[in-house]
This record gives sequence, structure tokens and C-alpha cells, in this order.
Amino acid sequence: MKDIDDSKAPLLDHLIELRGRLLKCVWALLLTGAICFYFSDKLFAILVYPLKEAFGDGGGRLVYTKLYEAFFVQVKIALFGAFFLSFPIIANQLWAFVAPGLYAKEKKALLPFILMTPVLFTMGASLAYFVVMPTAFHFFLEFQGNSSGLSVEALPSADAYLTLVMQFVLAFGISFLMPVLLMLLNRAGFVTRAQLIGLRRYMVVAAFVLAAVLTPPDVVSQLMLAIPLLLLYEITIIAIWFTDRRQAKQESEAAA
Repeated sequence: MKDIDDSKAPLLDHLIELRGRLLKCVWALLLTGAICFYFSDKLFAILVYPLKEAFGDGGGRLVYTKLYEAFFVQVKIALFGAFFLSFPIIANQLWAFVAPGLYAKEKKALLPFILMTPVLFTMGASLAYFVVMPTAFHFFLEFQGNSSGLSVEALPSADAYLTLVMQFVLAFGISFLMPVLLMLLNRAGFVTRAQLIGLRRYMVVAAFVLAAVLTPPDVVSQLMLAIPLLLLYEITIIAIWFTDRRQAKQESEAAA
């Protein structure tokens, strides 16, 4: 009975520590969410800029179709901004919880992947904001005009537009994390470089299917996500080749 009680103590300590770190993450989300809610108008002005540029000078507007829509748009902006602002704190808390259970060699191996995660996500989100969204919006707005004697004008709602922007940013940001996932799987021994090379043809299909699911149903957006995914896949194969060579060299030096 004593042995059982002793074995529960470390587990209880871990659960208490986990609860404390989760509370810190929640507080970080709440505080950054409150800050983002206060500046929600300025943040929305940043998010609406690609559409404003697509409409051109003096053209275009966003509308509210529900009485409560304006409030919930600000709430969504606050949550969206809080996710980005609090991510470093959340990542630090997760690392602080996991790191004590890792060996020094494992920490050294995982650290580059952890550092590359926000970099790759930012690259994907930046591609969506600065390139994909302006191009897609210009494409969509080309269908304005007169049709059968009737005027066709784009009047997107603020909530629908914000949902579209979030879809673009998250889709591209998360998709750009593919190299981190593949290299971690390679480090863990689940996939090899040779297997990834053999899966190239399937990756082409998977990239276009993923792009069709994550982006709006237009060819322009889908190509702008699928092509970078394929390029990242090839870059990952090259990166694994370098890491395999370095690992083989270290093993040969250790054996000598």
C-alpha cells in the first residue's frame, strides 16, 4: 500500500504543475485578448487593408447584416490577435513542462524545430496577407459590373470577410509547418528520405486536395497554396539529406 501511495506522489506533482502552467496560458490569452479587444478597430484596419487595396481608391465597403455582428467581429479579432500575442508564452510554458523529462541530447535536437515553428508560420501567414489575399480579392472583384442589365456590386459583410482572412492566414501558416513535422518524423525514425522521395507523386495530389479544402473554391488561391507546399516538400527532402550526412559523420567519428 505504501508503494502505491509513493508512486502517486510524483504524478500528483506533475498534475499540479500542469494545472499551474495551463492557468498561466489562460491568463496570457485573457490579458492579450483584452489588449486586442481595446485595439480591435486598429487591428481590423490592418486586416481589411488587402480588400481596401483591391477595391481601389474610394471604392468598396463592408456591411453588417445582423445587429450584434459588429460586437462579435471585435471579439473574433481579439481572440485572433490573442492567439498570436500569447503564443510565445504558451510555447514557453509547454516547453518548461516537457523539457525536464528530456535528455540533454533530446533537448538539443528538438530546440531548432521549436524555434523554426513560429518562423515558418509567420512566413506562411505573410505570404497569405501580402500576396495571396490581394491577388485573390482582385480576382473576385473582377466579376463586378453589369449583368443582364442589372448592376452587380460586391457588398461583403464584416464577419464573412474576417472569417475569410482568418481562413487564409491560418491555412497558409499551419501548412508551412509541414517541414517541421516531416523532419520530426524523420528524426523519430518513422519516415526516411527514400520514402519521402517515393511519395512525391502522392504529395502532388495531397497538396492540391489540401489546398482545395483550406482555401476558397477558386483556382488562384489553391495554386498559391499547393505550389509552395510542393516546394517546401522538396526543401525538406534536401534538408533531411544534410541532417542524415551530418548524423552519419558524427556516428563514424564516435565509432573511431
